[in-house]
Formats: sequence, structure tokens, C-alpha cells
Amino acid sequence: MSSVNTMATLRERTVPSPSPRHRLEGTPRILIVSENESVPSDRRVWAISTSLARAGAEVIVVCPQGDEGERAAGEYARHEVREGIQIHRFPLRFAVGGPVGYFREYTSAFCRVWRMVARLSQERPFDVVHACNPPDFMLFAAWPARRRGARLIFDHHDLTPELFTTRFGSRPRLVHQALLTLERMAFAAADVVIATNESYADVAVTRGRKRRDDVFVVRNGPELRTFRPTAPDASLKRGMPLLISFVGVMAPQDGVDHALRALALLRTRRDDWHAVIAGEGPARPGLMRLADELGLSDVVDFPGWLDDLHIKRLLCTSDVCLAPEPPTPLNDRSTMVKIAEYMAMARPVVSYDLYESRLAAADAGTYAAPGDVGSFAQQIDELLDDPDRRARMGQAGRARVEGALSWECSELVLLDAYAAALRAP
Repeated sequence: MSSVNTMATLRERTVPSPSPRHRLEGTPRILIVSENESVPSDRRVWAISTSLARAGAEVIVVCPQGDEGERAAGEYARHEVREGIQIHRFPLRFAVGGPVGYFREYTSAFCRVWRMVARLSQERPFDVVHACNPPDFMLFAAWPARRRGARLIFDHHDLTPELFTTRFGSRPRLVHQALLTLERMAFAAADVVIATNESYADVAVTRGRKRRDDVFVVRNGPELRTFRPTAPDASLKRGMPLLISFVGVMAPQDGVDHALRALALLRTRRDDWHAVIAGEGPARPGLMRLADELGLSDVVDFPGWLDDLHIKRLLCTSDVCLAPEPPTPLNDRSTMVKIAEYMAMARPVVSYDLYESRLAAADAGTYAAPGDVGSFAQQIDELLDDPDRRARMGQAGRARVEGALSWECSELVLLDAYAAALRAP
């Protein structure tokens, strides 16, 4: 797929305003299943849930309780109603280590979700089950609802075969082939596919053999109604004139180790900055150790999981924001939600030159040679030296989010996808 065609698609889907809001016919009962994160920590799943509720649907979410940090920081009860959305959470021990750990996590989650879906379906049938990957086979945990007439939507968050290869290499090859088979089965079972970008939509059409009319691109993006700039907090800079930040998940494929190594190089050139690496994930303990080994413990903070208010405050205080995902087949095709959030707060972005990252950030980003930590450090250094350029990039990013990449734009496509699913025979 050429960048020209993809940019044309983005322009076609740009809308001047998401109002008046679309509504779904009747009051469809919708079940959303997600294994990756708890809700509302999973921004995409929560945005989808609230959009559907505002459009007139009854929305029930099944998801894990979250990790220890999230449970300590929030109110992650087993069952609650939040903003009119019923949330049913199940306990889950997230995997660490190799493929065996993920197999245990996913099979445990599958069994728990199957039981929950069966019980909830007996109360009253669902009109739609919306299953998010990974894993791809989580869609089949919705089969009790499918037997009672529910349509299926496959929300394609990650390229699972590429994710496996990124984390564990191409061996064992049989596992990789099995993942491709499960992906094809999920596409085949779904009445409608929701993709996070055009690259994923292309996978649904080519590998998944879906009709293009049954694939809808619902991009990750901040909700501008709530994700607005706020007052900066100078205390986050720890007395330094400049602040560098990263906000996101810390998994092996996210490249936070690249960011830390780039910061170590940057420190040999200048000492007028502080950095905040915010978020949780399986790689976080190792990254904190790496920061110590690189001599960065006094200039880099790891505050852990932050709520929306603190994320906005951090970003609005930041001078440069980092998206350090290294070049892999997964990252090159994936759109990082952090990039749109940085842009929504009018912050300039430093990223490796990946296809979807450049497509999303455009003039709001500066791009290092893929995988070159020295080049990444150089891009940060140059931006810190040029406040006028940072301001121009921030303005370009905010305008781009308002025009094409906000959740308000994606919401309209989401409701079109649901209209198509509800019409499915």
C-alpha cells in the first residue's frame, strides 16, 4: 500500500465535526471482550464503550482486573457500573517470560471469559459481541453468545504473528504458523472487522480474505472533548529548564530501552534536562535497572501508571516527547496511540522513521534513522536547541489531531461499523 493512497484515505475520512452525533437503531445490547488491559485503563476499549453508550446502546464489558499497580491506584472492583457501562472483571495473572507464560495467561482468560459470556447471554441475548485481540482466539470465547444470534466484530488491535516474532523470534515455527491460522479463523468468523489503521485493514483483506466493505478503520486517537491542554507543572522538571517524556506501555517491543540509551548519549552532550518515563508493563523493572546501569537514575523518573489528569499535566509540561519503538514488522505497521496523545497536547515527537509513525505524526514529528540510537539522541538534542521549531511542530500536531486523528472522527466510523454488523444476516 502506498503512502499516497493511505493519505488520500485519511483525507476522505476527515470530518469537520462529529456533531450531530449518530445513534444506533433501537437499543442494541453489546458485549465488549478485552483481555489485554482493564477498563477504563485501556483507552481504546473505554472510548469505544462510551461512544456506543452515548449512541443508545446497552454496553457490557468483560475484561481483566488489571495489574497490581492499577488495582492499587484505581477502583478496580470485580463488578461495577461506570458512566452507565456495566463492567465485569476477572482476576488474571499476566504473563512474564516466554511463550509458555503467555499460553497459560491466554488459556486462563479464555476459560474465564467463556463462562462469563455464557452467564451473561442467559440473562438476555446480545445483539453484538465485540472481541479485541490479542489473543486472536478470544473471539471464540464469545461462541455462547453467537449461538444465541449475536453478530461478531473482531477489533484487530495487534498483528499477533508479528508480535510473537518480535518478542521470541521466528522459532518455534509451528507456533508462528498456528498464530497465522488462528488469525485467519478470527477474520473468517467475524461479520465485521475493525482495524486500527490502513496497514491493518490491508492485512484483513489480504491475509484475512475479508471484503473491503466489511473492514472499517477506527483509528486510536484522543477524545478532544476531554483530552485538552492543561496548566503545566514546573515541579516535574526537577529544577531543569527542559523536560523530556515518554508515556505508554513498557513491553519489550516498545523500545523504551532505546529511549534510555539515547538519553545516556544526550547526557554526554548537555545536562539541562530532566526526563519522565511514565507507564507500566512487563519491561518496567528491567528498564529501571538499565537506567541505573546507564547512570540516569538521578535524571529519569519512573512514576508508574498515571491517570488522565496527570498525563495531561506531564505532556503539557514536556518540551519533547518520545516514541522510541524500534523497526520491526509489527511496529512499522502499527500506529502508536501515544503519538496522537502527544500531538493533542501540541508537543513535538521524536520517533524512528517507521511507516505508520510518520504517517500519523507527519510534520509534528522528527525522525531518526530506524534503530540508530545515536540518531535518536541527535534528534532530541536538535529539538531541545530550537524552541521555535518545537512550537511549530506542536501547532501542526494539534491541527492534525483536530482534523483527522481525534476520537471524534473515529467515532463516526465506529458507528458505521456497528450499523453494518447489525445489518449482517
